Formats: sequence, structure tokens, C-alpha cells
Amino acid sequence: MNSSVSALPLSTLSPANEALTLRLPSALQLKQQLPLTPALAQQVHAHRAAVRAILNGEDSRLLVIVGPCSIHDPQSALEYAGNLARLASEVSDQMLLVMRAYVEKPRTTVGWKGLAYDPHLDGSDDMAGGLTLSRDLMRQMLQLGLPVATELLQPMAAGYFDDLLSWVAIGARTTESQIHREMASGLGMPVGFKNGTDGGVGVASDAMRSAAHPHRHFGVDSQGHPAIIQTPGNADTHLVLRGGHRGPNYDRAHVAQVNNDLIKLKIPARIMVDCSHANSGKDPLRQPAVFNDVLEQRLQGDRSLIGMMIESHLFEGCQSLGPTLKYGVSVTDGCLGWSATEQMLRQAVSKLRKQQDA
Repeated sequence: MNSSVSALPLSTLSPANEALTLRLPSALQLKQQLPLTPALAQQVHAHRAAVRAILNGEDSRLLVIVGPCSIHDPQSALEYAGNLARLASEVSDQMLLVMRAYVEKPRTTVGWKGLAYDPHLDGSDDMAGGLTLSRDLMRQMLQLGLPVATELLQPMAAGYFDDLLSWVAIGARTTESQIHREMASGLGMPVGFKNGTDGGVGVASDAMRSAAHPHRHFGVDSQGHPAIIQTPGNADTHLVLRGGHRGPNYDRAHVAQVNNDLIKLKIPARIMVDCSHANSGKDPLRQPAVFNDVLEQRLQGDRSLIGMMIESHLFEGCQSLGPTLKYGVSVTDGCLGWSATEQMLRQAVSKLRKQQDA
């Protein structure tokens, strides 16, 4: 994609031990270049309200965040989104399907950091192009009628997408970060905090309590200037169980313990289960087993379980980055294929409808 907004070098000469600085477009510039129409802005507002209603128990539907582990190819991502949009309209009486549009990826050491960082997949790190491509792609997903979700990893990048999103994740490695808690307190959409990598929920519980309060913190305004940001607090947060080093934490015993812990802390007991990561033992084909276990808990009356997250692409598995890539296959974590995903969701909706009609 050609873009009129690009990174500009601030200095062509830099000592070997100093970082090279390139100036990016401001969030305001990119939003003006790729604006939301009034109709799409109203759609985002309605989708956020729908997610809040599910969190607050006012909407009995299941919230399902589903899509690729990360987006690396806009064409396959839009094909997936088209499939999801068609299914979403068919199951909307029982589920709110939200497109997982992850354009940033946390790395334990080094590796590809996502579409927003390296859209050409070649280490050139054209971040100006990546931000433009990511925003345009999310906008096209909105045009299909889908709510859009992402993980906000770099707080400075949040302003480029925040008006497009209906749900946001804060990852297991950043839930403990004060900076991410401050950011979440100022977001206008619901936020799911993942439990820590050890599997414990204490860090996420602290994060939800922190995000619910107003903050004043250092930040950047929409024009790219350093600023003091004052946030109102975000009451629309919830816990995401993703397992940990000691194994899964989605089973009945763990969920019951988490419920008790949240109640003691006077935090609303609303829980999403990430069917991937440690909960599936990093085996993407085990996600349906996790999903169905959680669904059964829900069918048996546990209303604290408000939704699930699924890593899914057009085709199952994953692949390493290279000169030749298979179409519709993840380049990060392994994913469930679309066919198996659709079958799983349709079967779940059938069970939900059957219970409703009983």
C-alpha cells in the first residue's frame, strides 16, 4: 500500500552508540488520512455497548474473540474476516463474534513484532507503513460489520487504532505494567487483563483495580506532543484466564477459586477463557476441547464465564517466516483452521439454543 504519510529522519549522522531517530506521523494525522465515517463510528459505539452489556449480565450472549494469532497478510486476514462476518450474522442470537486483529506481537527475546512494526516481513521495520496498513485493514473489517479487537502492546501505538476497537487485551507480560494499567484506565472500550505467565490471577486483579481508578500520567497527545494525560478510570475490565507455567486454569476447580478470589476483592466476577496458550498446552488443535469444557460450565449455570478467545486462521498450524509462505497459515502461534472453528462455533450455538428452548 502506498501512503502519503511516512517516517522522516531527524538526523542522518549518529554516533555508533546512539539510536537513530525517525519521526512518525502523529495519530491525528493518520486518523485524518484514514477517517471513520459517522456510520462506522456509530457502529463501533454500538459494538462497545454490546460488549459492556455482556460483561454486566444485561446480554446473555457469549462473547467470542476469534481470529489469527497475528495478522501478517492483509488478503488472507480479510478473507477470514469475510467468513467470520457471515457466520456472525447467523449466530448473533447466541454469540457476539469479535474479529481478533492483532498487529503487535510480544517477543520473549527477538523476532517479528507484528504488522504494525514490519509490514513487509523483511526486517525493514517500515513502522509508518505498518501503522497505515494496520489502521486501513481494521477499517475494512469494520466495513464488513464486525467488531474489532486487538492487544495493545506499545502504549504509543494505541492512539493510531483506539477509535476502531470494541475490545482490547492486555497481555500476560504487560498486565503488571503500571504504564499499561494507566493506558487502560483511559480507554473507551472494555479491556481484558490476562493472568500472569505463572498462572496466578493476583497481578490481573491488581490491574483491574488500578484501571478502574482515574490517573494522571505522562503520555503523548494526538498531535504527537509530550503531555500530561488525565484518565477517567475504566470500570469495563475483566479477567482473561490463559493458563501458566504450571498448566491450564480453565477447569471448574480453577474457575471456582478465581470466582472466590474476585468476590473477596470486590471485583466483578466476569471471566474470559483463552483457549490457546498454556490452556491448550500450545497445541492449537486442543482449543475445541478447552472451548467445549468452558461451554459446559456455562451451560451448567456458571455465568461468570462471559466468553472465550480462540486463535484461528484460514488453515491450521503455523509456519516460519521465509521467502515463500503458505496462504492463510499463521507465522506466529499455531492456529485452528477455519473449517474446524466454524464447526465448533455452530455446534456451540446449537447447544445454547437447545438450552434456551428447554
